[in-house]
Amino acid sequence: MNMPHRTMRRVEEAEALDGYAKPLAKVAQRAVRPRIVRNLLSGAKVGHPLHPPLTDVPIGAWSMSALLDLMGGRESEPAADLLVKVGLVTALPTALSGFNDWSDTLGADRRVGLVHAAANSAALSLYAASAVARARGRRGKGKALGFAGLGLMAVGGYLGGHLSFANGVNVNRTAWEHEPEEWTPVLAEGELADGEHRTAEADGVDVLLYRKGATIYAMAATCSHMGGPLGEGSVEDDCVTCPWHGSIFRFADGGIERGPASSPQPHYETRIQGGRIEVRLAPPELSAEQGEQGTRRGHRRPLARTPAS
Repeated sequence: MNMPHRTMRRVEEAEALDGYAKPLAKVAQRAVRPRIVRNLLSGAKVGHPLHPPLTDVPIGAWSMSALLDLMGGRESEPAADLLVKVGLVTALPTALSGFNDWSDTLGADRRVGLVHAAANSAALSLYAASAVARARGRRGKGKALGFAGLGLMAVGGYLGGHLSFANGVNVNRTAWEHEPEEWTPVLAEGELADGEHRTAEADGVDVLLYRKGATIYAMAATCSHMGGPLGEGSVEDDCVTCPWHGSIFRFADGGIERGPASSPQPHYETRIQGGRIEVRLAPPELSAEQGEQGTRRGHRRPLARTPAS
């Protein structure tokens, strides 16, 4: 195990951080509870988490400011100063969206996220001090503070990358599911009563079924946000609420009513054949009108199957 991996392991196992993380997480959870706040900060209307693309703006602005400070002449000073300010302004929504995402983490991910936030907050403070020094004409001090902020920003970026790419925090948990393309039986018709929802298996994929009168709806039973079991959630107003973090999905099309989920649920069309309920990924030509009746196509094409290892 190389040094970066050993360092990350130590951070993940640093239970002393829990004393700070737990009360802060409670504050975060209360702050993001309103639906409008949750949907906005989660990226529910964007189609993927909001935090990662927002980070590009302050990172880009501060990196280019450092480049101008290092290699530009006197004529580039106004541009460098402006970039520092751009980074400061855009860091706020970036931090808020990250705060929202972090509120759903636990254990090792929560600890790494806390250190990630601390590094980025320190970088933000250094860049704020750099902006003040620049405004007062103390350019040398402003540059030094900016370079120090850049270093801490790099540390924060590494920690954020570890959360996303090594630990898979906030990735779509249904992305690797292979929805059946052919009609696949899942339950006997009599096993699903009107108003009832339950989980069944379709060709190795867990499917959540819900019956409303003569219409049967079906969507992936694994919450796209953090993998919560939707079959254990509550159903109200033809929507299911994830029991883990409260994401709400419409049965009609798998769409999101409330975050933190940002990816809709894979959705199936259904039929009754020989007394059994069958599901399949709907064909592309399926109309929106049919979708409103409970037979809507999935939100994406299935990935190619990979050989078993």
